[in-house]
Amino acid sequence: MKKLSVLAIAFVAIAFAACGGKKTQATEQAQEEKSFEQTQIEASIKMHLDSISAQLSELPQLPFLTEGEGGLTLTKEEKQVKPDYLLSATVADEATTLAEKYRILSALNIDKKIAAIYEMPVEDYDKAIAKLAADVNDPAFKDIDDASTIFETTQALYENMEQNGRINYFWQLAAAAIVEQLYIANQNSEKFLSVFDDKAADNVTFRIVVILDAINRLAQYDPEVKPVADALAPLSVLNATSVDELKTQLEAAKDKIAAARAALID
Repeated sequence: MKKLSVLAIAFVAIAFAACGGKKTQATEQAQEEKSFEQTQIEASIKMHLDSISAQLSELPQLPFLTEGEGGLTLTKEEKQVKPDYLLSATVADEATTLAEKYRILSALNIDKKIAAIYEMPVEDYDKAIAKLAADVNDPAFKDIDDASTIFETTQALYENMEQNGRINYFWQLAAAAIVEQLYIANQNSEKFLSVFDDKAADNVTFRIVVILDAINRLAQYDPEVKPVADALAPLSVLNATSVDELKTQLEAAKDKIAAARAALID
């Protein structure tokens, strides 16, 4: 995970990969109230997210990252061109439902980190993230002083949301993060995919398709997941067996990725 930093490359849910861990009594009781199939679907999503994370963590360091005293940072050349594709913090004002607030909170977390690494102002992001965190008032956030760091403690976040009966909103967070990172990576896919090999392209996109199918089935149990499943469904076209094929598919899917982003966040 350190190699890829906050620019976690494509389709990724590196931020959501460490979802395992020991179940507490409260977690087990909550799962007993679910159907067996729903529990299995959620377990499948977690497993495939873990597998994607493991695959990506084995890839070489991205060429525009360099190791410094403070950790990984962008090269001087990369910092010269600031991204113009990040969400405005004002998108937070458009969120009305709880699900929308979770999704926008997730996306703004991603974009704030991108802005920070490019040495762009992040004060507006901080304010928007803090307001959204206060609005959702999720007990899982209670031990997190800075809402913009929620994805740096993913295992605790997942387990706390499960215990507090808000695990359905974890999938909202995860879906928005996947789409936002995919959208960002696809702004310059040649650069991001330069560290991929055919095995990684095949494995990652296969698991993405499996996850999308699982989220679609999960929507049968949680109506609020249905808009997420509908938004993500067109991304099933990303099912490559080689890097060249993945590049072609990403180029062809640009509009679909942008539409998924708009459906979940804008």
